[in-house]
Amino acid sequence: MRNKNGLLSASLAALALSLAACGGGSEVSPDTLRRGISANPDSVDPHKVSSQWENIVIGDMFIGLFTDGADATPVLGMAESYEISEDGRTWTFELKDANWSDGEPVTASDFEFAFRRILTPSTASQYASMLFLIENAEEFYGGEVEADQLGVEAVDDDTLVINLEYPAPYLPGILKHYVSFPVPEHAIEEFGDDWTDPENIVVNGPYRLEQFRTGDFLRSVVNPEWEGAEDLCFTEVIYFPYDDLDAVERYIQTGRLDMNNSFDGQRTDELRERFPGWVRTAPALITTYYSINTELEIFEDTRVRNALAMALDRDFMVNEVLTAGYEPAYSLIPPGTANYTEDGAQVYWADMSQEDRMVEARRLLEEAGFGPDNPLEFEYTYRSTDDNPRVAPAVQASWLEIADWVRPEILQKETQVQYALLRQGDFQIGDGAWVADFNDPKNFLFLLQSNAGPMNYGRYNNPEYDALVEAADNERDLDVRAQMLEEAEQMMLDDMPVIPMWYQVTKNLVDPTLTGFVDNADDVHRSRYICREG
Repeated sequence: MRNKNGLLSASLAALALSLAACGGGSEVSPDTLRRGISANPDSVDPHKVSSQWENIVIGDMFIGLFTDGADATPVLGMAESYEISEDGRTWTFELKDANWSDGEPVTASDFEFAFRRILTPSTASQYASMLFLIENAEEFYGGEVEADQLGVEAVDDDTLVINLEYPAPYLPGILKHYVSFPVPEHAIEEFGDDWTDPENIVVNGPYRLEQFRTGDFLRSVVNPEWEGAEDLCFTEVIYFPYDDLDAVERYIQTGRLDMNNSFDGQRTDELRERFPGWVRTAPALITTYYSINTELEIFEDTRVRNALAMALDRDFMVNEVLTAGYEPAYSLIPPGTANYTEDGAQVYWADMSQEDRMVEARRLLEEAGFGPDNPLEFEYTYRSTDDNPRVAPAVQASWLEIADWVRPEILQKETQVQYALLRQGDFQIGDGAWVADFNDPKNFLFLLQSNAGPMNYGRYNNPEYDALVEAADNERDLDVRAQMLEEAEQMMLDDMPVIPMWYQVTKNLVDPTLTGFVDNADDVHRSRYICREG
C-alpha cells in the first residue's frame, strides 16, 4: 500500500485509531506502523544513546553521510558522492541538497558541528571512542588539541573532508551509524538539552518525533522536508516499549502490533504455529557475553576469570534453554565477520569436555587461594528481557557445581538499568550482548581497549592489547591486519575480561502482510522501507 497524498493531514486521525487499537480494539489506520521495542529509550539525541532499541527509533529520524539499505548494507545517505585519497586516509564528501525538518538547509557545517559535539566530553557520549579513528579525535576528546585540529572540515556548504589516523575500509559502516549522524546546531543553540523535545526537535530523516510518553509510546510522523516523503508507505510510526514478551504475543493476537524486535526463542516452533508467517530469524553478528569487573580484587587474577568462564555449560544452555539456532561462543568475534581470519581466536579450553573444564575450574580457583576457608562470593546480574531470565538459573547452577565454596547470587535488572550499571562499572559479573555496528573485527575488539570509556564495561586495561589493535589499525594489507587482530583477540581471551557465551540469531516478529522487511546480520530494519500489502 502506498499513500502519496495527504500524509500529514491524516496524522491525528491515524493516531486516534492506532492508540485506540492499543487500548483494546483491533481497528487501526493502514497508514500507521506499530513497532514493539525492547525498552524505553533514554534519549533520542543521537549523541547520547547506545542501545539497539534506541537505534530503531533514531534511525528513522536522522540520516548520516551513509545510511542503511533495506538489508542494512551502507548506501549513500546525505552524501551524493565521495572520493578517497590514495593513502586511504582522506575522504571527501559532496552533500546532497537537503533540508532539516524546519526548512533550514543541511550543510557540511552541521556535520562538522556534530563530530565536534559528540567528541566533547561534556556531551557524555558513550560511543565517542568509536570515532577515535578520525585524526586528532582522541586528543580533542582528551582536551589536548583545539576543535580546529580535529580531522573534520567543512570546506564549504556542500563539501566535507574527513581525515583519518589510519586507513579504514569499514568507514561507511561507521558513517551510517548514529554516532555519525548530523545534529542541528541552530536548534541546539536555541533549546539546549531540550532540543529533542517533540515541540523543538529538528531532524533530517524521513520521520520526525511528534510525541514521547515515557514508558508508554513514542510517535513519529512524516518529515515533509525529507526527499522521499511522498513515497513513504506509512504516515506515522508508533514505537511501544515492551519488555514483557507474553504481552507482545497478546498484542499480536488482538491485532495491536505490527512487528516486534524480539520473541521468546525457546518457543520458536510454537510461535510459528500460533502466528503463521510472523517468525523471522537469520544468522547475526551478535555475541552474548558476560563482563567481569576487573577492578574488583576478587577478579584481578586471570585464573579466577578463566575458571568461571570455563565452568559455564554452554552446550546445555544453547540446546535446552535458548533460541533455536544459537551457537556456543568461545570467542568474542562471531563467525561471518568480514576482514578476519577463517578460524579466528578461541579460548584455550574450548576443546576440553565439560567434565574436564569443571575439574580445571576448581583447580584454578584453589590455586588462586579460594576454598572452604576463603569462599568465592559474587553477584551475577542479568537483563529482564529475552532468554536471559530463563538461562540465569543454569548459569548459577554451573558455578555452584564447581565447589560448595563458590557462591554466586543472581539478580535480575530491567534491561535499560542493567546496561546503565554496566556502563557505570557498577556490577561484579554482568550479562550483556553486542550487536555489530559495522561488519569488521574492530567493532568487537574496540570494546576492550582501555580508551573505550563506558563501553569497556569491566574496565579492562592491557597496554599490549591496545598496542596490537592500534598497530592493526595502521596495516593496509587486510590479510596481515586480520592476523594481527586474531592475535589481539587471543591475548584478550587468555586474559578473559569478558566471558563469551553464545552467538545469536536475529529474532523478529513481523506481520506477514508487511513488505520490505529484509532479514540481515545487523538486524537493522528502517521503517522507510516497509509497506503493507493491500
